[in-house]
Amino acid sequence: MTHPIEAESYAILRRHIDLSHLEPGCRAVAERIIHASADLGYARSLVLDEAGVQAGVRALRAGATVLCDVEMVRAGIVGPPTVCCLSGAGVGAGVGGGAGAEDGRTRSAAAMALAAGHHPDGAVVVVGCAPTALVEAVQMAADGQFRPCLVIGLPVGFVGAAESKTLLRRSGLASISNVGEKGGSAVAAAAVNALWRLARG
Repeated sequence: MTHPIEAESYAILRRHIDLSHLEPGCRAVAERIIHASADLGYARSLVLDEAGVQAGVRALRAGATVLCDVEMVRAGIVGPPTVCCLSGAGVGAGVGGGAGAEDGRTRSAAAMALAAGHHPDGAVVVVGCAPTALVEAVQMAADGQFRPCLVIGLPVGFVGAAESKTLLRRSGLASISNVGEKGGSAVAAAAVNALWRLARG
């Protein structure tokens, strides 16, 4: 059951912007992201399609694990099983997305590689903080080591975020992303939560 505050928030959102041109799944994801961020700009910058959204819905309905780049993303997701490997062996002792892996990768990239190694087929990947984690997932998929059903790439920042999302869109993977530097844990988690709601019917 929807809380009255949430219902009113969506009503206000729909008075501000009309997303009726989007297919139902895409509209649900876009509205959830805009609701989480109060940023109407996502209506213009999001890049998503119904096929990708429905791939994520089917995967979550079937019990797919969600691989998260950081704990803040994981904490915002309600429902499906989630994994974040930042504290895993071999990831290193650096801070955040900074250097720390023994092979020179960032901690976030090493953590994503570790998570993908544990869940090589059919996972939903969600990145809201670390562009290097998104690049790692895309590169592993290109190398045939990793076969996610959907990659949600919404990292935030001025270094590498926009570029990593462009790389994702060019990869051919089913994806949800946006153009530009905006993103973050809240909107990345919101995208997963929208898919989970759709999966639950």
